[in-house]
Amino acid sequence: MSGEEMDKEDRLRDPEYFSGSSSSDDDDIEEHLRLLGHSDDIDGYLASRILHLDMNQPRPAQLLDEVSFEGIVRYITSGKARKIITMVGAGISTSAGIPDFRTPDSGLYARIAEEYPDVGNPTDLFSMNYFRMNPKPFFKLAKDLLKSQSFRPTPCHYFIKLLESKGLLLRHYTQNIDTLERKAGVNSDLLVEAHGSFASSTCLSCGLRYDQAWMEKKVHEMDVVTCERPDCHGIVKPDIVFFGESLPERFSGLVFQDFPFCDLLIIMGTSLQVQPFASLVNQVPETTPRLLINMEVVGNEGGNDFILRLMGRGGMDFSSERRYRDVAEIGSCDAGCSKLAEALGWKEELISLMGGS
Repeated sequence: MSGEEMDKEDRLRDPEYFSGSSSSDDDDIEEHLRLLGHSDDIDGYLASRILHLDMNQPRPAQLLDEVSFEGIVRYITSGKARKIITMVGAGISTSAGIPDFRTPDSGLYARIAEEYPDVGNPTDLFSMNYFRMNPKPFFKLAKDLLKSQSFRPTPCHYFIKLLESKGLLLRHYTQNIDTLERKAGVNSDLLVEAHGSFASSTCLSCGLRYDQAWMEKKVHEMDVVTCERPDCHGIVKPDIVFFGESLPERFSGLVFQDFPFCDLLIIMGTSLQVQPFASLVNQVPETTPRLLINMEVVGNEGGNDFILRLMGRGGMDFSSERRYRDVAEIGSCDAGCSKLAEALGWKEELISLMGGS
């Protein structure tokens, strides 16, 4: 490479080369494109440009007086958080004793796989194709999940109910199918069960619907639960979203109604890996504070990436110097909610909701 070409490469890597006022002139733009076309380091050039754009991008207004757990507490007590959305996953039900049936090494899945060797992995249990071929493994799973007297809501579930009782809960979005929010008393109008739940079931043949109490009874009486209509006897499937099925219309309808007005987003007990649920963190206004209560930091992939943020996929930013709204409280969901309730002066109310325990 000649000395002149090396000078051009160096100029391409220099963000300031493109930041002058003359860069808007047509002649300069053509020169920039010409140089870029001959560059051997287009990736390096793009990286330098993105960094330059990001550093010069004005940061949205910071609503927290401090980007910390204490800052979130003061934000709530100030009365600025009046439309809180909670997003949760399986982690909020762990302490309730809900068995882990999603991972290959879980005891529940292992027992099912031992009895039904053709169940290749946990996802088969929620595959419509497999369910139609052999529904017995799913109903064996359902039998364990529907021990209604065994599983009680956790402090985290009751904290969500506490937000509702104070008129602060705009909506609760859950990936869970265990209905523990309902058992904690959360109003069904405020619930969005993104992946469905055992709260209702539907006959796949005639469409007749059944409630949870009916399914809880039948799943312990039959290997495969079937419709009670004398002229039907079709398989009755809980209204859980299986692979190959669409998410409930209620989910897609309320997302666009709720998230633009959210003034505090609380994310708990989820890996934020399953779409489209995971992308909901990006649907709130860019000034809205976001609190993660989880055993580990999640949702931060690309959180400080300018291009991903432009595409609405930037995730959360817990660590960069430019962070202004994202706070992570690492630990169990129960511990995080109890800590938040105590800091807000709500500890006794939470204990009361839990039945004094």
